[in-house]
Amino acid sequence: MPVFLIVVAIVLFVVITGFRIAQQYERALVFRFGRYMHSRGPGLFWIIPLGVDRAVKVDMRVFTDGVEQQEAMTKDNVPVQANAVIWYRVVKPDLAIIEVQNVRNAVIQAALTTLRNVIGQHSLDDVLKEREKMGSLIKERVDQITEAWGVEIQAVEMKNVEIPTTMQRAMAQEAEALREKRARIIKAEAEFEAARKLHEAADEIMKTPASLELRRMQMLTEIGAEQNTMTVVMMPSEFVEAARALSHKTS
Repeated sequence: MPVFLIVVAIVLFVVITGFRIAQQYERALVFRFGRYMHSRGPGLFWIIPLGVDRAVKVDMRVFTDGVEQQEAMTKDNVPVQANAVIWYRVVKPDLAIIEVQNVRNAVIQAALTTLRNVIGQHSLDDVLKEREKMGSLIKERVDQITEAWGVEIQAVEMKNVEIPTTMQRAMAQEAEALREKRARIIKAEAEFEAARKLHEAADEIMKTPASLELRRMQMLTEIGAEQNTMTVVMMPSEFVEAARALSHKTS
């Protein structure tokens, strides 16, 4: 009888020690004598204990890792230092364990080399202005590499891009020159518009010469109002008659 109880106790112990629990965000890969059998989880599952089966858990959540700052040369031979952030998740846990030794380190290294390569294929202006486009390009290329590891790249964002101090001063001078150029162009356009309006006004006055004298009187009135003075304009009758005669001739 005691032997029977001992056997039952051993069996119960073996059965109990074979239970495993995988969290909702985990999957467990079961290896039997070193050979991959199947995946289990989430929840409670059972494996053959005593070294027959071994369960390896894989986190299926989205990982966020920073790509450390890298020094690279742009297409137009400008040295820059850039870093990025990458979001990714494991979608095939069996490949993430079997095909690569350390999936997180492998993804980061792939992102590092891709970041340098992408910067080297673009000019400095593109690196500074097209960060979103470059992030999408890096994501696409890294995703092609990690697909064989069962990893899906969610997004890649470039954080900081540092350029040499001398280049910063040159870019500041260029920006100042562009602003001055725009200011001069705007001023020239305003002067051209004013000259065109004056030309149109002169053509209208030539049609009625008497309007020139009326405009002169209006200007004198405006000057007197601004200076708080009274301006008396004497208009000889001969001048009026001459203007009227000239107006009849032109008409």
